[in-house]
Amino acid sequence: MVTNFLIETLAREAGFTIVGFAPADLLTSETNLLKVWLDTGYHSGMKYMERNLDKRENVNVLLPGALSVISLAMNYYPGEFDPVPENCGKISRYAWGTGYHELIGDKCRSLLDKIKESDQGFVAVFNVDSGPVMDKAWAVRAGIGWQGKNSNVINPKHGSWFFLATIICNREFSFSQPVTDHCGRCTACIEACPTKAITQEYVIDSNKCISYLTIENKGDIPHEFTNKFEGWAFGCDICQEVCPWNLKFSELTDDPEYIGENRILEKDMLDQMNEAQFKDKFRNSPISRAKLKGIKRNLDFLFPEAD
Repeated sequence: MVTNFLIETLAREAGFTIVGFAPADLLTSETNLLKVWLDTGYHSGMKYMERNLDKRENVNVLLPGALSVISLAMNYYPGEFDPVPENCGKISRYAWGTGYHELIGDKCRSLLDKIKESDQGFVAVFNVDSGPVMDKAWAVRAGIGWQGKNSNVINPKHGSWFFLATIICNREFSFSQPVTDHCGRCTACIEACPTKAITQEYVIDSNKCISYLTIENKGDIPHEFTNKFEGWAFGCDICQEVCPWNLKFSELTDDPEYIGENRILEKDMLDQMNEAQFKDKFRNSPISRAKLKGIKRNLDFLFPEAD
């Protein structure tokens, strides 16, 4: 039978930094908070968040007979920015390299194959930030960390620069202890957010979030945010950059796939780029999610005087 030790060993061999285990119970309180967030309209144009609430609450809908949830965290911190040239916008660190959905998805498939070599009756499904699974909630329940005031999961030894993956399976384990919330009185992330997207502690209004406005947003960027993006053209890392846990515990990733070369977006280059060129350059990059039209919109918003 598969054990905690085997899972932890195989997961770390695959490159995961932290491993945690939780019983596959209902996420009722977390789903109720999500419903309040949705009713307030804080999800903005992300209408998909309104769907599949039953699956978000009960992983047995996704895997009948589920007994445990394994939460995995992988460090992606690629370092700091070099000086940013004029008319260039910054890219969120998570998108400097290859798209994490594919990279971590492949690692999860390989991990499950190796687990099944030891336990042929092991049945599991996994998620990497793409399905109706509450990855952050499971990470908290599995002891990966606490969910901070900026909504990111923070680990007391590693900070928050990590991707999450969730494995739902039919085996029972020794379950991890949740981590106590260590944000305390700190409000660094709230004070640093230039668009005031953290409307109150632990609550994010996507309508004001630079990451949402530059990636998921399909419309124009509201004029009220003019000169408030602080140079971000795709995503935003401000609330992680100022977090004391990251300032103290961040460690560079040892995976070159996350370091990459796409750290800035040059307006002049993007202005001259066509769809085919954009798709070719950013084929394996998260930047492709915003499409050429969205990236040009973001850069025009940052640098209107350069048009």
